[in-house]
Amino acid sequence: MRQAQDVLDEITDDENLKIEVMSAIFKLLADEYYKDANSNWTGSKVHRLIKDLTQSEDPYYLKKKQSNKLAKSFMGEVNNILKEDDSLETVVKIAIVGNIIDFGAYPSDTDFKRLIKSNLNKNLKINQTNLLEKAFKKHSHVLYLVDNAGEIVFDKILLEKIKSYGLDITIAVKEAPIVNDACMTDALEAGLDEYGEIVSTGEDTVGVVYEEFSQDFKKIFDESKFIISKGLGNFEGLTELDLSDKDVFYLACAKCPVSARLIGIDLDEMFLFKDNGSFLN
Repeated sequence: MRQAQDVLDEITDDENLKIEVMSAIFKLLADEYYKDANSNWTGSKVHRLIKDLTQSEDPYYLKKKQSNKLAKSFMGEVNNILKEDDSLETVVKIAIVGNIIDFGAYPSDTDFKRLIKSNLNKNLKINQTNLLEKAFKKHSHVLYLVDNAGEIVFDKILLEKIKSYGLDITIAVKEAPIVNDACMTDALEAGLDEYGEIVSTGEDTVGVVYEEFSQDFKKIFDESKFIISKGLGNFEGLTELDLSDKDVFYLACAKCPVSARLIGIDLDEMFLFKDNGSFLN
């Protein structure tokens, strides 16, 4: 509901339209919100409803542009850090710090510069970098699920490190705009195509909703034995799947209280860990 209010304030001054949209969202949640509901799928329906009723194809368009600009403003500081320490652990932390830039998870008046600077000086709360490096040496290919605009600028640091291990990379983005998730245009503007093939997941869902993947992407996903998943939305979706035949790693900042409790860390702490099936019901 907070996301809906923020995005409506961003795209329209029509108070009657805002009331109409919020009323429709209340009705949708009354039907769709229950204990075992899929949070990604429910959130996707809410944001699709906003797009339909406001006739706005990409409500977060300006926020995504702002996010990329903000991320690029930190690259000088990031490069200074890497001159001192370009270890895999440092690179992973920088990529995760980028996950903070999220106008979907945080209120629009959030001081992102302060949060980013603060987290650049923090350690990962859960740190399985050693297992990630073993996966780099074990596999020849990785499927990299990106998350938000802005964040993808920080992802480039990790993608470059992955390439140094000799892996081929497939980078997955959303087919159409949903909240501030990165689409093909965002990824190309950020230069992600320098590091691997960019493909579409074929859907416009919050995080991962396997049933909504295109047939082409389902094949890519099913055949991938090594997956790096950025962000909480992808974490929430993937942990509802049986991925026992894959090496899957989650990299994110715990911006959501529910996910933080599920993982066992505090709000705003950063984590990298390998999926071991413990989140499956």
